Amino acid sequence: MNEQQLSERLEKVVSYVPVGSRIADIGSDHAYLPCYAVQQGQVEFAIAGEVVEGPFQSATKQVRSLGLTEEIAVRKGDGLAVMEPEDAIETIVIAGMGGALIRSILEADAAKLVGVKRVVLQPNIAAHQLREWGEVNQWALTAEAILREDNKIYEILVLEPSENKVVYSDAERLLGPFLMREKSAVFQTKWEHELSNWKGIQAKIDASNVKNAAKLAELDAKIRIIEDVLR
Repeated sequence: MNEQQLSERLEKVVSYVPVGSRIADIGSDHAYLPCYAVQQGQVEFAIAGEVVEGPFQSATKQVRSLGLTEEIAVRKGDGLAVMEPEDAIETIVIAGMGGALIRSILEADAAKLVGVKRVVLQPNIAAHQLREWGEVNQWALTAEAILREDNKIYEILVLEPSENKVVYSDAERLLGPFLMREKSAVFQTKWEHELSNWKGIQAKIDASNVKNAAKLAELDAKIRIIEDVLR
């Protein structure tokens, strides 16, 4: 993977970035995504944000080597702190982190989201955390995708500010309203695996001398949701 050829996962993420927008890629690593988006003519300005020194230096070197320092600002900072009002960022991309971490980044600097029209999020795990964040903060899902790459399954969520209250059912929150309607082969594979895993955990707790009633109830609810949707 490089700035000319992204992974399938990141290409799908970029496909949800509106043409001509100004983006902030949080946790940009080598800045491959913003470099690709600029070189493809998809975005006019990008911030490559990194909190870790090594990736920050790698991103800086990458942007300079491609002569894109006018179009891409590489900044070191924690989460959305790399954004300034004058950047007029319209789309935020956060990919390759856990859902809980992405949610904490969005919550830590909520004021930075004012004026942002779209967030494109690719959690490695716990996508339900981001659907719940959308409900609480009135950001509605407008698209979702699920794909397999290198034997791992990834979900991509696209959310936009909503004037109306955002409410999802337990099933929609866990599985994704768009994904559970589509029921792709990858979706089926992911949730059949999760179902098997949760049933295994349930059996171990049942066989244990110490019963965790709360955990059993949580597992039972999830198992019933998945079985109903996959049926």
